[in-house]
Amino acid sequence: MSLLRPAVLAGALVASCLLATGTGDAASRTPITPEGLADLPAIQPAMQCSAVTGLKLDHVTDAPVTIQSATVVSTGTAAPYCEVRGTISPADTIVLRLPVNGWTQRYVQTGCGGLCGSANIDYGQASNCPPVTDGTVASATTDMGHQGLNDGSWALDNPQAQIDFAYRGVHVTSQVAKAIIAKFYGRAAKYSYFTGCSDGGREALMEAQRYPGDFDGISAGAPANNMAVQNTYHHAWNVVANLDDNGKFILYAAKLPMIHAAVLNACDGIDGLRDGLIDDPRQCHFDPDALRCKAGQDTSTCLSPAEAAVVRKLHDGATDAKGNRLEPEIAHEWGSELDWTLFVPATPDQIPQSENFALSYLRYLAFPDAQNPDFQLSDLKFTVQAFWNTVQSSSYMSAMDPDLGAFQRGGGKLLLWHGWSDQHISPQNTLEYWDALRGTMGGSTVDRFARLYLFPGVAHCGGGEGPNTFDVLTPVMAWVESGRSPDKIVASNVTNGTVTRSRPVYPYPTVARYDGTGSVDDAANFVPYTPRGKDSPGYAWVGSQLYSHGYQTWCRADGTTLECRPSQTWLTRRKTLSG
Repeated sequence: MSLLRPAVLAGALVASCLLATGTGDAASRTPITPEGLADLPAIQPAMQCSAVTGLKLDHVTDAPVTIQSATVVSTGTAAPYCEVRGTISPADTIVLRLPVNGWTQRYVQTGCGGLCGSANIDYGQASNCPPVTDGTVASATTDMGHQGLNDGSWALDNPQAQIDFAYRGVHVTSQVAKAIIAKFYGRAAKYSYFTGCSDGGREALMEAQRYPGDFDGISAGAPANNMAVQNTYHHAWNVVANLDDNGKFILYAAKLPMIHAAVLNACDGIDGLRDGLIDDPRQCHFDPDALRCKAGQDTSTCLSPAEAAVVRKLHDGATDAKGNRLEPEIAHEWGSELDWTLFVPATPDQIPQSENFALSYLRYLAFPDAQNPDFQLSDLKFTVQAFWNTVQSSSYMSAMDPDLGAFQRGGGKLLLWHGWSDQHISPQNTLEYWDALRGTMGGSTVDRFARLYLFPGVAHCGGGEGPNTFDVLTPVMAWVESGRSPDKIVASNVTNGTVTRSRPVYPYPTVARYDGTGSVDDAANFVPYTPRGKDSPGYAWVGSQLYSHGYQTWCRADGTTLECRPSQTWLTRRKTLSG
């Protein structure tokens, strides 16, 4: 794949898809579709599907490749495809779909969420992209080097699996998939794309940072790029902040709807429109103490002082006893309360999901030289010293490097996106990365290859009360293929196939404002507005230096030992100084 890629624009889709304007290079000799995509000729396979199992793939990547099966799938799909399953040594399972009745020369690789462990192609918010819906793209994914439970136990005494999960698995999959595509069709993919959300978003950014030549365009949704902090202090705080001195839960899920209603009552109208959505939660300064019970009040309709304190702690995020922030300020935005059931239990004996997330990482991934399957949340110390000792895996697991110079110089395009009501990963993580990106590369440079979209009322990767169905891949494809930059993305609520609400979302920091006429549920009645000033909380927290370039490491497995180079960085020195 050439490192110099044609640039592009986003086009207009219907309802829940993209609507885009903007200008770009119209000098391309390839005809352009109304969506802004190159109108590429469909290519037929140069070989039978079954013959893929006999392909020689020596030296395609850094390890042997085995193809176990290749069969045609023609039911339950928009178009028939050759499904290829194989393994990249030692244990990266890969799955490919190769259209057999016309391939339009695009390759799309999808990410894998959570701690992965299974290989299933999932387009997520790219499902409405036309080349995806008509079945003309070749696609692939990987389980990232391990199979089984999503509890981290796969990493025990298995450093190679940790490396594959951290960054290698996605890269070698792209190499092998593109090699198979070239052999199957007799020509290489003209354009290659990656789309993923959550850990898939981390994988997307890892690709742009470590392997900038793998993909022409990348969509990174709700990225878990701050992996080591997210899966330790963030999720652990979600649980311990809600425990009393006896280890009993204080706040229960039954009160979340009441809290949410109070937040909307206080903040829904800030953007000038009462529509059940908070356009920018940073402008909401809700005080949980406003819900404290008054004398004689039914306690189901109010909060005790302890419950109000928990709500504040869950919103603000992890701190130590001195008030030092151990994660970016605003761990959970106001307006996301209905989905706090991820960590606020319904009953006293329920184990919150956040506890499982934290323990999976703390037991098997945070300390590769001292894995401890018996680690409990009570063993995690909320101190600055413990913080630096706990997040050392950031050097290879986290995707925080804001220097995307190689990706940008190669012509790559990046679309970052996040739901404002994300209950898993705070949008502040993405906003801080965006600030670091612009601070490192310069705003004008970033504007030439990257966009950020924030979706009001949208939960983790989708869902939530806001318009939560949209297309994040077409704008990237269009930017790469026709040179016109993305403008608005129209998000929709869809019920039984019918759009019940649509709303435009503009590139950050521009927001949508109602023009005062017509239905507030119709995207056509909103216009762009760019607020003055800066609404970010400032990102003054203990680990803010993690959003920087120069401490990332490359690792190898030596038996059951993980060895990473360089062995000394500012991050390892932090451990030495505080340990």
